[in-house]
Amino acid sequence: MTQHAHDWLSRWAYYTPDKLFLKEHSSQQSWTFEQFELAARHTAQHLSQKLLMKKGDRLAIYSKNRMEYFLLYFAAIKLGVILVPLNFRLTPVEIDVLLHDAEPQVLFYESEYAMQVGQLASLSPDCQCIGIDVLTIFLDVNSLADREISTPVELSAEDLVMILYTSGTTGVPKGAMISHKMLFWNAINTGLRLDINSSDHTQAYAPLFHTGGWNVLFTPFLHHGASHTILEGFDPDLLLDLLETEKSTILFAVPTMMQMMANAKRFHSVDLSALRYAVVGGAPMPIPLIEVWHKKGVPIRQGYGLTEVGPNCFSLNQDAAIRKQGSIGFPNFYLDAKILDEAGDELPVGEAGELCLRSPVVTPGYWRKPEASEAAMTGDWFHTGDMAKIDDEGYYYIVDRKKNMFISGGENVYPAEVEAVLITHDLIKDAAVIGIPHDKWGEVGKAFIVSDENLSLDEIQAYCLGQLAKYKIPKAMTRIEALPLNDSGKLDRLELIKMNNQQKEIT
Repeated sequence: MTQHAHDWLSRWAYYTPDKLFLKEHSSQQSWTFEQFELAARHTAQHLSQKLLMKKGDRLAIYSKNRMEYFLLYFAAIKLGVILVPLNFRLTPVEIDVLLHDAEPQVLFYESEYAMQVGQLASLSPDCQCIGIDVLTIFLDVNSLADREISTPVELSAEDLVMILYTSGTTGVPKGAMISHKMLFWNAINTGLRLDINSSDHTQAYAPLFHTGGWNVLFTPFLHHGASHTILEGFDPDLLLDLLETEKSTILFAVPTMMQMMANAKRFHSVDLSALRYAVVGGAPMPIPLIEVWHKKGVPIRQGYGLTEVGPNCFSLNQDAAIRKQGSIGFPNFYLDAKILDEAGDELPVGEAGELCLRSPVVTPGYWRKPEASEAAMTGDWFHTGDMAKIDDEGYYYIVDRKKNMFISGGENVYPAEVEAVLITHDLIKDAAVIGIPHDKWGEVGKAFIVSDENLSLDEIQAYCLGQLAKYKIPKAMTRIEALPLNDSGKLDRLELIKMNNQQKEIT
């Protein structure tokens, strides 16, 4: 059987054919490495012989998490076909933007999105649109004969695996090109920092149009021969049940999800003793929530990454989770970092500037956007667009997104810095800050507060005194039930701006 160094599934099917690889919760089916390799080979033959797909073609998928999605991923790797995961939460008009850019030869879609697919206007007349259910027959491995790929494709480290579109919360989405080289070095970095081994098990529920669904744990686990249970989406009660019954060893979530699980009725009785730790990203995790999980016996490891780099770039060891609250820790093993000012000069300890990264995990660029690709790089350094600082112990902190900064009275204000203070208030469950126009200062901060108590602006301002410079303290506030989140589970600041614009007056 022909094997490629970049086809990790075929390698594990060769080394440990009978070891569990994937479970699907909805169907209660499971597959060994050898069984899923067989299913992937048949799927690859179908793509090649029936749909005439070849190396370099794009294959778009409009679906929630399901086993056929993973079949397409592995079949695409065997053929050198480039996967284009689509965000199923977008409108057809928004998806048209992505399809116009990617120009897929084939689009597989889940039946519940058939109406939306019919509304797409940017698909080429030659693009084949196919219901993903036609692939279900390949999951019945007992009915499949063993077969080779008739024309094996040579793969290089630079060949693309997929195009992942950024969330687009600040403009037109860009397609980050994800190569085999990136996946390999991300898996190496992740394995070193998380001590991944072939006995590990976790659940995959993060949407597959996001790098978190593929590359925080799934591809590193695959590289190490570990296993997953596939879930359609996040369900705190179900996830707690599976963490216990499947004796999961590592959990990945964003702070909002960790809070939802901690609030679940089962949380205090569920047995999580098999969990070595939870990996948390997307935003800093509040100390009270860290302590809740620590009391449960689950250490919290926080980190930082982005679609274009890694995404597992930094890791904060669980031992420093409370002492270094808000820190993203240290750069992962094969990654260099530096903090630059506007002139491109490196800044000293304690001063905030743009975080730049150099590593084999940096994207080769944005699909069909050479200008954007060039603008993101200075030499081999990638400009993240995140403002960061480093302390005297070498710990890194994300101060804020560069584009989230606003200027009040000539001073730069980074909302994340203000939010980090607000969430330490005992009565504040969550908080977000945006800049709003002001006649005197140009812009001032407005806080959106999640609290069960009727906190006043005066109380908020009094709490911030002594912790923040006066120009950073919010001059307006609104209480809301929950902060709006985007499809990645991160704060949606554009939605906050819309909410502010819709309010008739500032309270």
